[in-house]
Amino acid sequence: MSEQIHKSIIIGSGPAGFTAAIYLGRANIPPLVFEGDQPGGQLTITTEVENYPGFPEGITGPELTEHFRNQAKRFGAEVVTRSVKGVDLSERPFKVFVGDDTYLAHSIILATGSSARWLGLPEEESFHGKGLSACATCDGFFFRDQEIAVVGGGDTALEEAIYLTNFARKVTLIHRRDELRGSRIMADRAEANPKIEFAWNKTVKQLVAGENGLLEKLILGDTRGGDDSELAVTGCFIAIGHIPNTQFLDGQLAVDANGYLITKPDVMATEIDGVWASGDVQDHVYRQAITAAGTGCMAAIECERWLGEQGV
Repeated sequence: MSEQIHKSIIIGSGPAGFTAAIYLGRANIPPLVFEGDQPGGQLTITTEVENYPGFPEGITGPELTEHFRNQAKRFGAEVVTRSVKGVDLSERPFKVFVGDDTYLAHSIILATGSSARWLGLPEEESFHGKGLSACATCDGFFFRDQEIAVVGGGDTALEEAIYLTNFARKVTLIHRRDELRGSRIMADRAEANPKIEFAWNKTVKQLVAGENGLLEKLILGDTRGGDDSELAVTGCFIAIGHIPNTQFLDGQLAVDANGYLITKPDVMATEIDGVWASGDVQDHVYRQAITAAGTGCMAAIECERWLGEQGV
């Protein structure tokens, strides 16, 4: 165990974690940041980011992540590319377990994000940035006047499908059942939209690329035992939910029904004094880089003030 007690440890990277690091560093509280094995989180699988302010020509997800990291390091953050396997929040200083090492901290900011639920197809990863996405708000613009698909049957899938009709010529909603799981009002809106068609009792069995390497069609299975079919699309949006990355916390903090960390009203503080949560690990509504950065800023400012009150 390290004898040094860090003023603040940030667990996670991406917009939330690195923004928190920037603000703490500028407040002369340079944090220790464990950015995990996939620095930047979901930004690393976002080819083009066109809705983050300050980049009028757009920027790739990995490039944006690198800007975040460099800015955090400029203000003194120590960034370590290792994953946290567990924490002990039962007493202060808190303990953070990384491999065989234990780190101590007066405060912790959690920014571990969430992971999209994917279909689990063997070829799935190779289609990231080539027609496959889990974020309509991020990538819908790139499919203007094209025929695309959305996989899912809940409110998230319905919202994504409706949003995508702002760009696509046609959106096919693929659902494994013969009725939607989403709210009635969202279902009514989707069913009334002339650009949305439904592929009932279907699952995606295979993603097929064209000669250019981009998505060209889907092979659909029939959940009732019928024959497979093909659906020609250039884009496929997976909308079957997200999984907040909280497993390493081992139940030490309260989560909502969907597993997202619960923070106090209007602040980023958790139920444990000295622990904050920011970004997609606690945001099940927006899940955008800009909102994650905002909550990272909020967590850092709250953390700075709290440390001052503690006399650290």
